Amino acid sequence: MKPKELIQQWVKRFNKADAEGLAALYHEDAINHQVANEPIHGKAAIRAMFAHEFAKAKMTCIVEQIFEDGEWAILEWKDPLGLRGCGFFQVIEGKIKFQRGYWDKLSFLRMHNLPIPGK
Repeated sequence: MKPKELIQQWVKRFNKADAEGLAALYHEDAINHQVANEPIHGKAAIRAMFAHEFAKAKMTCIVEQIFEDGEWAILEWKDPLGLRGCGFFQVIEGKIKFQRGYWDKLSFLRMHNLPIPGK
C-alpha cells in the first residue's frame, strides 16, 4: 500500500477502536511517538497503547487532509469535540515504521473528563 492508502486504512480502524487491526499496520519494531507522551516501541506495545486509550475514551478521527510525499504521509485531523492535530507517518514496505503525532493533551483530557496528571 502507498502511504496515503495505508493512512486511510489506519483512520478506518482507528474509528472502529480496532487496536489489533491498527497494530497490523505497523512494522514489528515500529515507533509511535505522540509528542505529549513518551515514545512507544514495537508493534505489541503499540497495540497495547491503542487498547488502553480506546478503553479510556471514545475517539473519532475526521480527516481534514492526507498528504503523501515519497515514503511519508501527513494526516491533518479533527474530532467531533473540536480537538485538532496532525500525524506524520513513515511508511516502508507497506507498513508504518515511524509515527509522530501532535495534539493538545490537556484539551483532550478535559474534553473527555479524564484526570489531569499532577492534580
